[in-house]
Amino acid sequence: MRFFWVLSGKKIRQALIIMVALFFAAGIFYAEQQNIQVFMPLDSGPEAVYSVDTDKKQLALTFDISWGEERTGPILDVLEQKGVKKATFFLSSPWAEAHPDTVKRIADMGYEIGSHGHRHVNYSTLNEDQIRKEIRKSHQILSKLTKTEPNLIRYPNGDFDKRVLKIADKLGYTSIQWDTDSRDWMNPGKEKIINRVVNLSHPGDIILMHASDSSKQLHEALPVIIDKLKKKGYTFVTVSELIAGSQVELNPVD
Repeated sequence: MRFFWVLSGKKIRQALIIMVALFFAAGIFYAEQQNIQVFMPLDSGPEAVYSVDTDKKQLALTFDISWGEERTGPILDVLEQKGVKKATFFLSSPWAEAHPDTVKRIADMGYEIGSHGHRHVNYSTLNEDQIRKEIRKSHQILSKLTKTEPNLIRYPNGDFDKRVLKIADKLGYTSIQWDTDSRDWMNPGKEKIINRVVNLSHPGDIILMHASDSSKQLHEALPVIIDKLKKKGYTFVTVSELIAGSQVELNPVD
């Protein structure tokens, strides 16, 4: 007499799931016995730094400059009057080349200087050779003016993609973004700039401000911002000092 087993599709799927689970468990057991790493972490590549994870009440005041004649001087005056010894300026190289005396003043005051690129264009729209050219051109000009090679970069309009990050990293740059945006370039009024920065600031923060002529109200808001942050117990450091030896906050980039 012959016997036939009739298996439903559901039972077949259940049997397959059990077999796969047993195989998987056996593989993990073998790997543990042989000290084999089963899952290798994928390297996502370089990332942009937005803030630093720290309990210290430190933050970095950063200023982008891409054009203009009138606003940088008053902002430097405020920093000097308020005794702020540490800040980071990201300079567009054409602006820097056209204003060597102001660049020298920034450097002489001891502030950190990073690159804000050469042309003020969105880097994600450029091909890889163009991206390299923009970063290298800015590097050459800023190095000549400051006698120091910059190693931080903030891209024009904060625009970048994975290609940009990888190219900058290979050229020796750390890409810097921000966590608190003052939105000073929108000129919403002195009080709104003050309230936004003071309320959003936190330990390890990188604060975005502008010393270009588009930011017409920051020099009025900045003294109050500094006073209020100091009153809350904050000290000011450069971006490099902030990220040195600390856990940075990275945002994934598609």
